[in-house]
Amino acid sequence: MRVSEAVAARRSVRGFLDRPVDPALLDRLARAAARAPSGGNLQPWHIDLLTGAPLDRLKALMAERLASGALEAAAYDIYPRELGEPHKARRFEVGAALYAALGIGRGDRDARAAEFRRNFAFFGAPAALFCSVERTMGPPQWSDLGMYLQSFMLLALEAGLATCAQECWALYPETVGGFLGMPAGRMLFCGMAIGYEDPDAPANALRTARADGAEWLRVMV
Repeated sequence: MRVSEAVAARRSVRGFLDRPVDPALLDRLARAAARAPSGGNLQPWHIDLLTGAPLDRLKALMAERLASGALEAAAYDIYPRELGEPHKARRFEVGAALYAALGIGRGDRDARAAEFRRNFAFFGAPAALFCSVERTMGPPQWSDLGMYLQSFMLLALEAGLATCAQECWALYPETVGGFLGMPAGRMLFCGMAIGYEDPDAPANALRTARADGAEWLRVMV
């Protein structure tokens, strides 16, 4: 698979087959992704991979947390509190498109809430990744995390795997941090669902659009 093909094909998958992922493959991908660019070669990412029994325990723990209605202070604001246009419209449109693909009406709040809760079961994926970073690190190092995660997702695609990066896990930093035994000086950045795509899952029919380059690109010659 060419790099250009992988970049074009990568997308967020929200339905996975009941097929385990070899932990050795995950280990190989995680190590290979560490060739991602890193300012000053700080390599600020910390990665936890979960499969099998540990992942099942976390899913069960999250099911209990969600059922209890427990809330935690988010690790950070996932979106700006004052989200302007056109970004606000794009966020609304992708949510509407996802629920439409699932056959969930705009006014069906219970169904929408149930679908959102599937995030915390990794959409049924048999493997997961958590990315965390030292609290002393700043925005430049957060960009390094993004480059690591993109590298991992492209490598996973090449290996026949599907992924879905999930910032929603930042809503439960205490639960995840405690489960992983994360040091106090480190903060959770995001999670990621990993597995083999279920081609019949309705959510996987979604293809998000990208703005035309005329909106955001300037080439000076």
